[in-house]
Amino acid sequence: MSTTILGLDKQKSENLVVSLNDLLSNFQVYYQNLRGLHWNIKGKSFFELHVKFEEFYTDSQEKVDLIAERILTLGGTPLHTFEDYSKLAKVPVGKNITKDTEAVKLVINSLSELLKIERIILDESDEANDEGTNSMMSDFIAEQEKIIWMLNAWLN
Repeated sequence: MSTTILGLDKQKSENLVVSLNDLLSNFQVYYQNLRGLHWNIKGKSFFELHVKFEEFYTDSQEKVDLIAERILTLGGTPLHTFEDYSKLAKVPVGKNITKDTEAVKLVINSLSELLKIERIILDESDEANDEGTNSMMSDFIAEQEKIIWMLNAWLN
């Protein structure tokens, strides 16, 4: 078995880089959606959601950086063009959303897609004995599940 400088199986690390780039692409679309929601939200929930979407996009920006740095740590190259992101994105794109419930539903649907990818990476990183990636995915998953719960509570 060929290993990386981190002592991880080289092939499994390369596979993780592919999956992490998929996550990175989807996070970039999610981030841009959040910026649009922050800018365009209208109505009686404006003040509440304007601040919340800023909180979410700031957090997403940090996660994008963490994902890219993990890709680099594993010896890969993070994707960095909108063309690449568009090809890989499964997160729905929100355009000109101004209504509060529609905006919150987009965030929930986006987080659900991110969770699917993160759970795949969690399994892959566990199999690769990659605790760094595994820990990061566990943290992301726990936080995003809680956000989905809270946003669903807001909708109901």
